[in-house]
Amino acid sequence: MDIVVLAGGLSTERDVSFATGSNVTSALRQKGHRVILLDVFMGYSDKPEDLTGIFERSWEVSASVAGISEKAPDLEAVKKSRKDQSNSFFGPNVIELCRMADMVFMALHGENGEDGRIQAAFDLYGIQYTGTGYLSSAIAMDKELSKRLFAANKIPTPAGISMEKGACEWEFEKTGLTLPCVVKPCCGGSSIGVSIVRTKEEYRHALEEAFRWEEKIIVESYIKGREFSVGVMDFKALPVIEIAPLEGFYDYKNKYAAGSAVETCPAELPLAITEKMQHYAEEVAKVLSLDTYARMDFLLDCQEKIYCLEANTLPGMTPVSLLPQEAQAVGMDFGELCEEIIRISKKKYA
Repeated sequence: MDIVVLAGGLSTERDVSFATGSNVTSALRQKGHRVILLDVFMGYSDKPEDLTGIFERSWEVSASVAGISEKAPDLEAVKKSRKDQSNSFFGPNVIELCRMADMVFMALHGENGEDGRIQAAFDLYGIQYTGTGYLSSAIAMDKELSKRLFAANKIPTPAGISMEKGACEWEFEKTGLTLPCVVKPCCGGSSIGVSIVRTKEEYRHALEEAFRWEEKIIVESYIKGREFSVGVMDFKALPVIEIAPLEGFYDYKNKYAAGSAVETCPAELPLAITEKMQHYAEEVAKVLSLDTYARMDFLLDCQEKIYCLEANTLPGMTPVSLLPQEAQAVGMDFGELCEEIIRISKKKYA
C-alpha cells in the first residue's frame, strides 16, 4: 500500500506525534509498504511540485525526526518557521499527498489531530484514514463532555467541575470540592498543564498553569491509587497495563523518558478487577462510538474502586507507549499492530 503517516501539527504533543510517526513509518516499511512521513503543518516543499511517482522516493521526501524533549514545544516558533506563512493549517501539498495515498495513518496527538477537525476535512475530501471518525474524536477530546457521558452510562469517574477562563472561580472554597484535587486542561493530552493540588495557594498556581494551555479547564477530586490503562481495538479490550512512575505522577516527562516508570503488562490484579476494568474500557468505546481503536486511562483506589479518567482516540505509538505493550502481551508485534489498525479502519470504507 501507499501510506502517508501524518504527524507533527500545532499541538503541545507535536514532538510525541513525531516519535509515534517515526515508529509507525519504520514498522510499515518493514512490512513492505511505501510510506511517507509527513508533517501536517509544514507539508512537503513550499512551491508547486510534480507529485507523480512520489511514493517511489518516499525516503527522500519524508520529514526528519528529532527526539522528545522534556518540555512541550514552542508552537509560536514552529509557526514562524513555516516558509509559506499561509493561514491554512494544512501545509503545502498535504491534501494532495493524502489524496494520493491508499490510507493515511493518523499519528497526530492532541489538538488538531484528536479533536476531529482533520477527520472531518478528510471525510469531505474522500481521504481514508485510521482511527475513529470526527464526531467521536471531538467528544472524547472534551474531558467535560466525556465525563458527563461516563456518569450517564454508569461508568465511574472522579467528581469534578469545569471552568472557563473568563468565569473562573479563584476561591477554592466556592468550588464545592475538597483538597487534594487535580487541575487540568479540558482538552489537552500527555498530562501537559496538569497539577495535583494540596493547598489553597497551590490551587491558584494550578489554575494559572492550566489556563496557559487552554481557555477551559477541569477541576476534579484527587483519587489516590494505582494507575492503569486499557487499550480497545474493534470494541474488544486488550490486557490491562499498570503504570508506576518512579517519582511523582504520570506526567509528560514520566510518559516519554525511558526508565521513568515501571510498566507491568498484564497488570498484577485479581481476575475480577481485571475483567471489570476491561468491561468499563469496552463500555467507554461503545458510549463514545470509538469504532477502531483507543486507550482508556483508569485509577484504582485502596478500596478497589475503579475510576475512568479519559479516552485517548489516537494513543501514542512511541518506544515507551502503552498500547504497543498491551498488543505485545497477546502476541502482536508492533508492525502487526500497525497493520491491524489499518485493517480495522478500512472496514468503515468497505
